[in-house]
Amino acid sequence: VQLQASGGGLVQAGGSLRLSCAASGRTFSTYNMGWFRQAPGKERQFVAAISRSDGITYYSDSVKGRFTISRDGAKNTVFLQMNSLKSEDAALYYCAADITGRLSKNYKQYTYWGQGTQVTVSS
Repeated sequence: VQLQASGGGLVQAGGSLRLSCAASGRTFSTYNMGWFRQAPGKERQFVAAISRSDGITYYSDSVKGRFTISRDGAKNTVFLQMNSLKSEDAALYYCAADITGRLSKNYKQYTYWGQGTQVTVSS
C-alpha cells in the first residue's frame, strides 16, 4: 500500500484546509484509514479515523466538531476537512492505513504511512 498525503499549507487561525490522502496498491475498501499529527518535540497524536466499510468514525477530543474525516472509494482517497483551525493544530499530518483489526486510535495498529503534509497556522 502506498499513501500520498497532500493539501497542507499555511492558514490563518480560524481558517480551513482539506487534506487528502490517495491510496494505491491494494483494494482501498479493505483497510481502515487514520490521520495522525506530530508537532516538533511532541509525540505522534491521533486525529481521526474512519472504518473500512461502514463509515464509523473516531475523533480526538481536541478536533471533534471542527474536523471531518471522509473517504471516497471511487477515488481511493481519504479526506480530512479541518475548520476553525487553531495554532495548536499546527503539525505534520500523516495518513495511515490499517489492514487488520478493528478501527483504532492507536498509531501502532496502522501498518502503512504516508509521507506527511505540513499544516501551519498563523495567529
